[in-house]
Amino acid sequence: MQNFSYYNPTRILFGQGQIAALGDLIRPKAKVLITYGGGSIKKNGVYDQVIKALGEHQWLEFAGIEPNPRYETLMRAVQIVKRENVDFLLAVGGGSVCDGTKFIAAAARFDGGEPWSILAQQAEVKNSVPLGVVLTLPATGSESNTFAVISRESTGEKLGFGSEHCYPQFAVLDPQTTFSLPARQVANGIVDAFVHTVEQYLTYPVDAPLQDRFAEGILQTLIEIGPQTLTNPQDYALRANQVWSATLALNGLIGCGVPQDWATHMIGHEITAEYGLDHAQTLAVVLPGVLRNRREDKRAKLLQYAARIWGLMAGSEDERIEAAIASTEAFFESLGVHTRLLSYDIKNAAGAPKKIAARLTQHGMTKLGERGSITPEIAAEILATRL
Repeated sequence: MQNFSYYNPTRILFGQGQIAALGDLIRPKAKVLITYGGGSIKKNGVYDQVIKALGEHQWLEFAGIEPNPRYETLMRAVQIVKRENVDFLLAVGGGSVCDGTKFIAAAARFDGGEPWSILAQQAEVKNSVPLGVVLTLPATGSESNTFAVISRESTGEKLGFGSEHCYPQFAVLDPQTTFSLPARQVANGIVDAFVHTVEQYLTYPVDAPLQDRFAEGILQTLIEIGPQTLTNPQDYALRANQVWSATLALNGLIGCGVPQDWATHMIGHEITAEYGLDHAQTLAVVLPGVLRNRREDKRAKLLQYAARIWGLMAGSEDERIEAAIASTEAFFESLGVHTRLLSYDIKNAAGAPKKIAARLTQHGMTKLGERGSITPEIAAEILATRL
């Protein structure tokens, strides 16, 4: 197991009725800016629960954070934070709202010029506005990590950043808030959590059996409950396990002391920026191609994955590896998330390999994967197999 440090200060409040505790989690005299997306929280009752829980707190709201949060939109919120002397940010929504709110928190206290440099130049974040989260969509784990991915409409870029100053102070996870989600968003969340786990697991062995078992437990749970929670969206137990799996998939724990990949995510971000596909859709397209292309680098862990996750013990090593990758594709497809670019309504899919390779080069993504072995040219080769 490799050396590591692990720090996660996010307090988790999990279960039914936990939104009511919000008033005790935020400093009494803090001025709160509630951030959210398209307004579904006003239809499903979450907004009313949040307002009631805030009690005597002074609060404002900022709506309209997009599924791929846009820099231009978020900077309007930054202006509100500065003008109104906001002390605390409360993100109410899914990963995109969490990500966008982290950027608002960092940008509002940034003194290094244009805040876009936090993303484009990885400028240091030295301070941020404190924030918390009420989660309504289990997928990204953003409620309990430091990371955020932001899009800039004017340049067509989608870039990420992370800072320990952007850890949410708390995250409220009430599975009931997710019951009204459309099936597409639920399925996307399952795929997202699955791929988060895979990218910290399917690398190479480093004598970390406990981390492997943690990851395998998340994968097996998602495979078991994923289709069931789509079929039974009001089943509390099923949805609770999906919510908890998504948080654990990317709160830093399973990545401790092990190599990590993230090539699928980096390639996927460029596909979203270029073609507008959902984040999870890009992951479902790219991951099988990455696994097949890097099967020699990942051979030992792919065989472990085949045996422990899919129960594949018979046949040659190559047959087991291929069957495991095919099983992964079949799992994504069973959720209604397609695994080929041509399954989506995008123009000139045949040109995607070249376009995405160029975008990776432009953004300095030239040595991806746990070994730094995936170049833009190899990414193009991978995508050519995913049409």
